[in-house]
Amino acid sequence: MSVLVGFNIVQIGGGLAAAVCGRLFADVGASVSCIEPNASGPLAYHLNHGKTIVAAEPAAARDAIAAADLIVCEGGPRDLRAWGQDPDTLRRINPRATLVAISPFGQTGPKADDPATDLTLFFASGIARMLTGQVSDLAEPPIRPVGEQSAFIGGIAAACAGMHAVMAAEPGVMIDVSIEEALATIAITELARAGTTGKSWSRRRLTDGNGATVCILPARDGYAAISPRDDHQWAAWLEVMGSPDLGTDPRFATKPDRVANWDALYALLSEWSRAHDKQAIADMAQAAHVPSFPLREPIEQLDSAQLAHRGFYRKLDIAGRTVKAPGPPFGLRIAAPERGAAVRNPEAGPMPLAGIRVLDFSWVIAGPTATRYLAAMGAEIVKVEAPGRGDPGRTSELHTVLGQAKRGIVLDLKKPDAIAIARALAARSDVLVENFATGVMDRLDLGADALQSVNPDLVYVSASGLGRTGPESRAVAYGTLLQCYAGFAGLNRHPDVPPRVGLAWLDPMCGLMLAFVAAAALWHRRRTGGVARIDFSMLEAMLWTMAEPLLAAQLGAPPQPAGNDAGGCAPHGAYRCKGDDEWISLAVANDEQWRGLCAIVQGLSPLAGLGLGERLERRHAIDDALAAWARPLAAAACAEELRRAGIPAAALAASRDLVGSDHLRERGFWDPNGADVLPGLPWRASFGRVSGPAPGLGADTDAVLRDVLNLSPDEIAALHRSGALG
Repeated sequence: MSVLVGFNIVQIGGGLAAAVCGRLFADVGASVSCIEPNASGPLAYHLNHGKTIVAAEPAAARDAIAAADLIVCEGGPRDLRAWGQDPDTLRRINPRATLVAISPFGQTGPKADDPATDLTLFFASGIARMLTGQVSDLAEPPIRPVGEQSAFIGGIAAACAGMHAVMAAEPGVMIDVSIEEALATIAITELARAGTTGKSWSRRRLTDGNGATVCILPARDGYAAISPRDDHQWAAWLEVMGSPDLGTDPRFATKPDRVANWDALYALLSEWSRAHDKQAIADMAQAAHVPSFPLREPIEQLDSAQLAHRGFYRKLDIAGRTVKAPGPPFGLRIAAPERGAAVRNPEAGPMPLAGIRVLDFSWVIAGPTATRYLAAMGAEIVKVEAPGRGDPGRTSELHTVLGQAKRGIVLDLKKPDAIAIARALAARSDVLVENFATGVMDRLDLGADALQSVNPDLVYVSASGLGRTGPESRAVAYGTLLQCYAGFAGLNRHPDVPPRVGLAWLDPMCGLMLAFVAAAALWHRRRTGGVARIDFSMLEAMLWTMAEPLLAAQLGAPPQPAGNDAGGCAPHGAYRCKGDDEWISLAVANDEQWRGLCAIVQGLSPLAGLGLGERLERRHAIDDALAAWARPLAAAACAEELRRAGIPAAALAASRDLVGSDHLRERGFWDPNGADVLPGLPWRASFGRVSGPAPGLGADTDAVLRDVLNLSPDEIAALHRSGALG
């Protein structure tokens, strides 16, 4: 895991997002020094384990900062100035280091100094609206996910941005990470739809609520998730069920029929599934090549044979107990440079990845998200698609936003000539990214070992559901199913509500991790000549971000679905306001905020003297008073009044609200797209970002073959005639 040996980071302060950022760097070999880190609780202990703790005295801190390649701090501009961690102060100590500042809303804009918590950031970003999928009853409050996920997403985005920024020619660049923006971009398709059509996703369930694509079925011992989304998978699933009568029922003949009659179909599926164990359902489905996994509790993952094979967990001593803590999700092989070999290290340009060529065989969300970030940082992306429909992302706004600034070619990899072209392109590339099923690239003679002979300097990035090795490596997987398998979906709910699949959370998060590790591998190649082969597991990435519930399960407090409850804050929740689906979220973390809330909410004024313990004991009465106060009011007005009083609060945002946000507009979050807009990156960089239109299917095929491979018009025409180019 040592692609960043010799890379020095300083992590300043006790922010969890900064600790996540430092953890990700440390997990691939960087030396991380912490100045005044958070030392409270198992999660903070895990995130900071193995890092060097620097004494808080000014001289030691200055020495650590002066020696850093990258400095990461966390807080709004007012707080950073008060703590002496503002960019100007840090630059005076070390003008050459890359500086990464993480904050709830960024270092600029009208909301830059607004208070925020994990809960309110999920409401402000719009993710709380989509997290658990569509609901039948809008009285069900939106919720945040388990495990301080705003800190994880903010920290991963910071690591990704910081790793790229270090590659820039200009020293001392500045990265400004907004956690709100990092969370918002998890729903990149919905943002793009709002930016191009003005429409927002509705939380109210319509027809199937996407259940005909992926759903959770009750089992004898829990739940299992299945995804027979294509016609051939549906036919195979019917055979798994023993070819029941519903297979010939005209109400369910086609996918549109199944969508229209979903409630009746789900009842029949559930009647069958309740007679089987969850693992048996998944095993039968996988044997028929139907994507399926059981919903596991986090503690069930601790004995996983797949994770044991891959050496995912590491032992950690916490509170007198030895526990399994999640390790990095990157399987890495590093090939030493051949003696005397000249490594292709392009000259640094104005953008961090200027001169880097990426051959992109990825599709749908995770891989294309990663290569979108690489394109934004200046890399030349050659996106390879199959003839016909190409990337399934083309059927929605997904390709419009993730395909930006890429070059698109078509290769029919069933044809030998197309394989030869792919190998020739790999010989002239720096990075290859693919997320096919395990074994596909090897069968095509395009695996990492096969391409070693044509390009020993090629950084090869494979992304898959469970990794390329181990007993479950060939399981058919989608990101939403892995959210279920990891235990994420099962915990993200109110205690009395059955689990739902929800938003495709894992794929875009993996895109950030993949872009981070690709940049780290390029840094390693530039510095040492060593070439990394990366085997990325999406399941391990999900569990990496679920450190808190995994640790709690081993320390005597197994996590349970808790909705919006939080032991350290009271009140802490969401309250319905006037309107169809308008909500206000708030989190009171201390007695001063509580007194401020009591001054605003008349029904709470007699309780102004209550401490945290008393508020927790009386939380139901407090929630009732807040619900009565909020119901006749506008959510945006409630949020503004509470924030003026210093209380973290946010109205439940829809994607169209983010399009109209003055704060995001001032921060340059949105990119022009003709008369519309598309979401940009979840960070601002002092060197900017590259954008441009997404390519049409195969639009750049001839140009790439000419420019990259120097093929003549006659040679290209012959490839067209052979069918290699579709």
